[in-house]
Amino acid sequence: MTAPARTRALRRPAVFLDRDGTLTEPRHYPSRPEDLILQTGIGPPLRVLQQAGFALIVVTNQSGLARGLVDEAAIAPMHHRLRELLAHHQVRLDGIYLCPHHRSGTVSRFSLACPCRKPAPGMLHQAARDLDRDLSSSWMVGDSACDIEAGRRAGTRTALVGPKPLTGIAPTLHRPTTAEALTAIAAWASSADRIPDPTNSMGNHRADN
Repeated sequence: MTAPARTRALRRPAVFLDRDGTLTEPRHYPSRPEDLILQTGIGPPLRVLQQAGFALIVVTNQSGLARGLVDEAAIAPMHHRLRELLAHHQVRLDGIYLCPHHRSGTVSRFSLACPCRKPAPGMLHQAARDLDRDLSSSWMVGDSACDIEAGRRAGTRTALVGPKPLTGIAPTLHRPTTAEALTAIAAWASSADRIPDPTNSMGNHRADN
């Protein structure tokens, strides 16, 4: 085994999670801690993934900051609540990465194009560097095309969440709910074979079918 391959083998995977509409119930520019409500049934599969060695990392676009619709001071209390809600399920987040930017924003310091706003993969790349995670064995889970594209650009597997597939979007797998998507990822993680390309075994669940 070459040295680079040996180093890669020691790096662990992550599950990157979109926040609004994926980890929490959809809200239009949530701005208060009480606006964050966990999606139904996500506690058990998140705990299984955590126990399997996956880092659990939130990567969220929050253009409400750039648009002046969300107070920057509200972010820390909101994410404190999010961590508390997950702690009730014995789940701990390894990181929360947030992009406050939007080129059409009204708050000047956030009004710019950036490499971190999904579908750009900047947040995933930064988290992988910070936590020494292997993107090629990781997953991006989200409810929008930009989530899936960010995962694709970062080199992760992708899971689309939502009642219907999205036209032109071909994630690794699609499930109606976040809990079902996480359960499918956990089942893959526990597979004795650790199939390198899960599209071979999950192809009938691809969003483009």
